[in-house]
Amino acid sequence: MLLSVTTTHVPATDLGYLLAKNPARAHTFELPAGRATVFFPEAGDTRCTAVLHVEVDVVGLVRAGRAVEDAPLARYVNDRPYAASSLLSVALARVFGSAMGGRCRERPELAASGLPLALTIVALPCRGGETVVRRLFEPLGWTVEVAPVPFPPGFAAAAAARTFDVTLRGSGRLADLLTHVYVLVPVLDDQKHYWIGDDEVEKLLTNGGAWLATHPDRELVVQRYLGHHRSLVDDALARLSDGEVVEDESPPGVTAPEERLEAPLRLVDQRYDAVLRVLRERSVRSVCDLGCGEGKLLARLARVAELRSVLGVEVSAHALERARARLDRLPASAAEKVQLLLGSALYRDPRLAEVEALVLVEVIEHLEPERLGDLEDVVFVATRPRVVVATTPNAEFNVRFEDLAPGAFRHRDHRFEWDRATFRAWASAVAVRCGYAVRFEDVGPVDDVVGAPTQLAEWTR
Repeated sequence: MLLSVTTTHVPATDLGYLLAKNPARAHTFELPAGRATVFFPEAGDTRCTAVLHVEVDVVGLVRAGRAVEDAPLARYVNDRPYAASSLLSVALARVFGSAMGGRCRERPELAASGLPLALTIVALPCRGGETVVRRLFEPLGWTVEVAPVPFPPGFAAAAAARTFDVTLRGSGRLADLLTHVYVLVPVLDDQKHYWIGDDEVEKLLTNGGAWLATHPDRELVVQRYLGHHRSLVDDALARLSDGEVVEDESPPGVTAPEERLEAPLRLVDQRYDAVLRVLRERSVRSVCDLGCGEGKLLARLARVAELRSVLGVEVSAHALERARARLDRLPASAAEKVQLLLGSALYRDPRLAEVEALVLVEVIEHLEPERLGDLEDVVFVATRPRVVVATTPNAEFNVRFEDLAPGAFRHRDHRFEWDRATFRAWASAVAVRCGYAVRFEDVGPVDDVVGAPTQLAEWTR
């Protein structure tokens, strides 16, 4: 996959500052499904171009269960390594995350300014052809150039008719251009290489809410982006109609909301997948999500056929209201097995006594360290479920987040973030004191130096 960005702003090499990449060298990044490389084929005062090249690991996609095609051979031999798709969007967010967010430490005024820009995407599959490409990008202020990709004789006519090289030209913020492409590439392709869940609604509102609410084809964008899942589409459209946009409220240069910071790695999905896998492996039939927030994990748990009872406990009444609204959009058979309770992770609650498993997903770091003893008493002494699963950030990995200031936490409400040794020492001590066995697991891509971004502990009684 190839994407290039060009500017004729003077000096044009300011593009390197905006993208946080030195034009004098190549930059390589590991992705969940391959590798991305950024290089600058031209970098002068009057013209500068940055190219994003994405090399897709097709075998890795199949092993991860993310292959698009069902036929055995087609799972390995297909257009995914070459045609622009959701894989390109993932790479875009991972490599140019700060630019997409409109952040530039060296040239903050430039990040907020309109610049002459041209962006080209090579081999972009477009369901609906050139007409849909123009319908989606032209209302956003970009001049659209579409060139059919020449296919050798014998290739499917349908593929040739829907695959184009697309160039967008105009004057605007680089952040806006990158965000438009990030959202609309998988919309044009009309498929994604990963499972689409509730978190995709939040991602869409975060990255597209500011412009999508007034887009003339917003229903088409929402339907395709959310994989035509009726409940998710209805949710997103209702929230857009209400004027709801997810904003970044963090102080500049201090930290960023955890989900936006981690979005390029899809850590929310990976955490939930890890928790669900543990519950299935332990044949759990009833579970409590302690600190369930707005119910994102609850919505996933409700859809698990093996689970007969799901309990969500949250200290915030407002968050519980949002959770209830989210659950109301599920099929009745899923929603009816979920019970929501107003409660705290720091006080004993007899209503939790019957659950087989209890999960704490990104909860402990929101507690004051001196209150962890109360959490231990509630979970491991008073409730004492058969299985406990907890996830928490690995502080060592924070240096890999380009937009995170040194020493800052991933979320402004975190009271601490532990390195791997500290977390394992705490979890092991809890296991000894309370009569549990404990094991540890990495969640997310593992860095040879700093480990994985998320660490998981599973206690079994």
